[in-house]
Amino acid sequence: MAWAAPNRERRVLKAGHSSIAVTLPKPWAQAMNLRPGDLIVFDQSDDGTLFLKPAPVPGSTPEGTPFLVQARSFDTPGVLQRLIVGAYRVGHDSIEIRSDVPFAPDRVEELLDAARGLLGVSVVAQEPTRIVLQNFIDPSKYGLPQLVARMKMILVAFLEEMEEVLRRHGRSRRLGTLNEEGNKVLALLVRQLFLASRDWSLARRIGSPDPRQLLEWRVVVHALEELAELFGAALASLNDGVPSRNDPTAEALSAYVPELKEQLKNVVEALMHPSLDDACVVYHAGGILGDETPALSVGRTPALGHGGARPAAHLLQRGASCLGLLAAVAIDRAVAAGNETILVEAA
Repeated sequence: MAWAAPNRERRVLKAGHSSIAVTLPKPWAQAMNLRPGDLIVFDQSDDGTLFLKPAPVPGSTPEGTPFLVQARSFDTPGVLQRLIVGAYRVGHDSIEIRSDVPFAPDRVEELLDAARGLLGVSVVAQEPTRIVLQNFIDPSKYGLPQLVARMKMILVAFLEEMEEVLRRHGRSRRLGTLNEEGNKVLALLVRQLFLASRDWSLARRIGSPDPRQLLEWRVVVHALEELAELFGAALASLNDGVPSRNDPTAEALSAYVPELKEQLKNVVEALMHPSLDDACVVYHAGGILGDETPALSVGRTPALGHGGARPAAHLLQRGASCLGLLAAVAIDRAVAAGNETILVEAA
C-alpha cells in the first residue's frame, strides 16, 4: 500500500530570494515526530531520487560503533548467547565482548556457537579477554518475501519429517538441522524489520514500500516464529515417543499432517501474492482444518515433556491456529491492495 494520492505530489515553492522548498507529507512528519526546527538528512541516488530521514538525536550512538558487552557479570550459561542474538536482531553489525579476566572455555564455546547460529556473522578478533563478532550481510540483498519463502520451505520440511516418522515408525535425524536453519532465518527476518523501521529506503528495497506495512510484517514474522517452535516441538515429541502402528492418534495425524502442509503452502502464497479470492479460500480452509483437530486426541492436554502422538497433535492444533492468523493477514493485504472484488453468496 502506497501513500494516498494527495500526498504523492508537492508543488515547489519559492523560499526567500533564491531558494525553493517543498512541504513534507503530514502523515510522514507525524510518524517521524518532526517539529519545526528539527533537522533531516538526505541521500541522493544516481537517478536523482532523494531519500529523507530525521537526523540522529544528539548523544545517540554513532552508526558503526560496536555493541559492547562486559562479560564479567554473565556467568549463567546462555545469557551471553542470548545477548548476542538480541544485538544481531536489532541491527548491530559489530558486537564486542570484553572481560576483566580471561574467558572460561565454556563461555568461549558459547560465543562461537552464537556466531555460527547467525547468518553472516563471523569472529574477527579473539583474545583472552576480548572477542569481536562482525556481521557481513548487506541487508538490501535479503528481501522480506524471499526470507518468508525460505521459512515456508523449512516449515514444510518439519511437516514432511513428521510424515516420515509416522510412516516408518522411526526417529527423524533432521530435527537439529531444521531447528538451526529456522532460527537463522527468523533472526535475519527480525533484523531486517528493525533495520527497515529506521531506513525507509531500505524498507522499499526489501519489499515494504509503505513503512506502515512493517507492523503487518512483524505479525507475520511472529506467527512464523510460533509455527517453527510448535512444529519443532511436535517433531521432537514424535522422536521421544515414536508411535506404534496401532496408535489411533498417530493414524489421525498421518491424514492430518498432509492437510496442514497444503494449508501452509496456500496461506504463504496468499500472503505473498495478495488476492482477495485466494485469501478468502485459505481463510475458509483454515476454519475447516481447525474443526478437524479435536478428533486428533481425546482427553486432557498431555503434559509437556511426554513424547508421543498425543502431545504432537496438541502442538499441531496450535499450529493450525497460527495459520488462521496468517490467513486473516492475507485477507487484510488483499483488501488493502483494493484491486478486485468478489461476490459472497448470502446465507
